[in-house]
Amino acid sequence: MKIGVVTFPGSNCNMDMVHALENNLGYNVVELWHKDSDLQNVDAVILPGGFSYGDYLRSGAIARFSNIMEEVVKFAVNGGKVLGICNGFQILCEAGLLPGTLMHNESRKFICKNVHLVPVSRTASISASLDTKTPLMIPIAHGEGNYFLPEDQLDKLEENDQVLFRYCDADGKVSAASNPNGAVNNIAGVCNDTKNVFGMMPHPERACSEDLGNTDGIQILQGVIKILETA
Repeated sequence: MKIGVVTFPGSNCNMDMVHALENNLGYNVVELWHKDSDLQNVDAVILPGGFSYGDYLRSGAIARFSNIMEEVVKFAVNGGKVLGICNGFQILCEAGLLPGTLMHNESRKFICKNVHLVPVSRTASISASLDTKTPLMIPIAHGEGNYFLPEDQLDKLEENDQVLFRYCDADGKVSAASNPNGAVNNIAGVCNDTKNVFGMMPHPERACSEDLGNTDGIQILQGVIKILETA
């Protein structure tokens, strides 16, 4: 199986993702460029974090119109598996592949720290096998991670089990105090209604090595294989 990792001008987490997938998990990785019009027959696509095209206009707003994203949209519409991390999540929302939008953090400040997540969805393959009683410690690094969705759409999102992760404390308690950016319902990640497109603000690729003192991200990225196994 091959996993494609896309690089846009301004991406700064692409090689972190490639390293984690290849060296920590042993996956076959194909590096894709924003000008490419060929996904090279990959089995899944990952959009990494960073500041694509300088995040001009809005985060992800320009990347959404790149050559590669035309192919990613087609791939996703045909059932292909796509995962967006941080800026990748923002791009997927801008492209209409995921519901909602990512607004400025309530603090209006860039936040870079470890947070805790509790897995939620029991039907989305990326989170279904994770223990809902064991919080994962995963780093965040964003200025626009405040997830928003109108109330009527939010109700449908929750009812359809599309929430992947919520921000929580080290004991798994979900509260306003454990919400780093003001995201509605403490949402840290979501999927589309057909559960083949996934997005999250925290960076699991930065928590995949004993050298970094944290391997909690491995469980999330291993979900990529589970995604492919359910295809």
